[in-house]
Amino acid sequence: MKLVKGLQKWIDGYEEVKTLTDEAELAFDFWKDELVSESELEEAFQKAKDAVEQLELTNMLQQEADSMSCVLKINSGAGGTESQDWASMLMRMYLRYAEDHGYRTAVANIQEGDDAGIKSCTIEIEGDYAYGYLKSENGVHRLVRVSPYNAQGKRMTSFASVFVTPLVDDTIEINILPACISWDTFRSGGAGGQNVNKVESGVRLRYQYKDPYTGEEEEILIENTETRDQPKNRENALRQLRSILYNKELQHRMEEQAKVEAGKKKIEWGSQIRSYVFDDRRVKDHRTNYQTSDVNGVMDGKLDGFIKAYLMEFGGNANE
Repeated sequence: MKLVKGLQKWIDGYEEVKTLTDEAELAFDFWKDELVSESELEEAFQKAKDAVEQLELTNMLQQEADSMSCVLKINSGAGGTESQDWASMLMRMYLRYAEDHGYRTAVANIQEGDDAGIKSCTIEIEGDYAYGYLKSENGVHRLVRVSPYNAQGKRMTSFASVFVTPLVDDTIEINILPACISWDTFRSGGAGGQNVNKVESGVRLRYQYKDPYTGEEEEILIENTETRDQPKNRENALRQLRSILYNKELQHRMEEQAKVEAGKKKIEWGSQIRSYVFDDRRVKDHRTNYQTSDVNGVMDGKLDGFIKAYLMEFGGNANE
């Protein structure tokens, strides 16, 4: 059924493009006979153009994980309150983006800032192609603004990092070794008085991971306070662990492809990908050079322009 649904999407997309291009061609003939106005012709052309571009954009999402939901994690950088405030602004931006695109979101874990903002958060974003679109957000996001937390009104620079992984469902087999798992429980943070703070519903999963290709060892740490039900939080934490392990395997598989594409700009976790300069009314992506002056729109989740520019330059490598 999943395969059928995927194929049906392409059939529907083709039929929509065919219908709109036929209508544009007909409108052009009517315009020559002065039966429709130039503005009506322009409208028909624009609809056809948008449909073609949307189908072309979807064609850039042909990697195995692209159609999946995703886990998006935000960490504030060095800089205290200013960076923590910036991290919370990014969290709002992605929640608004998800809302506008009909995705379901759940904040799996959040660590509040000392005075304002957040130190980190983990958001599960569920919906078709959520990972395919949001993988373009991986990296360091830079904010330049006159800080409301600076008494001298100085222009300050803050950083926050975003890490996106595909949210693996139960149909994908991931080998998790039970002997490598340990659990802690704790009381969730937040305003006092609620049940969520009175019982140890929060869970902390530690997984001792050994890379099967390099032999390197690391501890994967996942915290989940999404619900008041500890077993449910354990289940969610394990789901996130499966996503992380899947992503590690996916990254390994993509290494050879990355070598082939070495001539392109380097895209990797830890690189500064985008600058948001508030007083200059400018947001610029350093990988594609796409930029906009609609700062408020971007912070309200209007990211489609950046995502489209990224996918068209670095997306699919197969058009068959």
